[in-house]
Amino acid sequence: MSVPRLLSRLLAPGPALSLALMAVPPAALAQSAAAADPAPLEFMGFRAGATLDAVTARVDSDEGGHLKCDHSRLDPRVTECRATLADPDLGGPIDLWLSAIDGVTGVLTLSSGVAADQLDDWRGRLERRYGRVGAKVQGTQWMMQWVRRGRMIRLTWRVQQGERTASVSLVDGHVLDAWHPARGAAMKGSQ
Repeated sequence: MSVPRLLSRLLAPGPALSLALMAVPPAALAQSAAAADPAPLEFMGFRAGATLDAVTARVDSDEGGHLKCDHSRLDPRVTECRATLADPDLGGPIDLWLSAIDGVTGVLTLSSGVAADQLDDWRGRLERRYGRVGAKVQGTQWMMQWVRRGRMIRLTWRVQQGERTASVSLVDGHVLDAWHPARGAAMKGSQ
C-alpha cells in the first residue's frame, strides 16, 4: 500500500485514528503540531507545548533562574516544575509553574504582582501579536484569551486590597489530550 493511501486510512475519522494517536507519545505529537503551526502561541519566549529542555534553556538564560522539577508519584510521565525569574523585560520577579507530560509542557503559567503599566504592556504584547479580544469579568477577576490550533494563551488579572496580580497561562491541548487516554487506562488498571 502506498504511503499516501496508508496515511489517508489512518487519518480517516474512526477507531484507526484514535488507536494511532494513542500510540504516538505526547512529545512527538507536540513537536509535529508545533512544526505545522507557523506562529505558535508564546509569551516572552515561553511557548505552549515547549519541551522541558526548551523551557530550561529559557529559564537558564535569565539571571539566577533555575527550574526545579519533581516527578509525580501517581504518574511518572508527569513532571511539575517551578522557578522564579528576574527578567527585567517581564518586570520580574515572575513566578513560573509548569506541568509537563513525557517532557512536553501541557500547562505553563507565569504570574506576578504587577503595576498598571506592566499589565498594560503584557496585554499590549498579546493583542499586537494575536489580535484584540474582549475581556471577561468574573467577580474580581478579569480574563482575556486567545485560542489557536488546539492551544490557548490566557491573560488573567485581579486587584485585591490595592494589589494587582496578573498571570499568563499557556496551555497545549494536544499534549493534554494525548495524555488523557493513557491516564484513563492506567487508572482503570489500578482499580
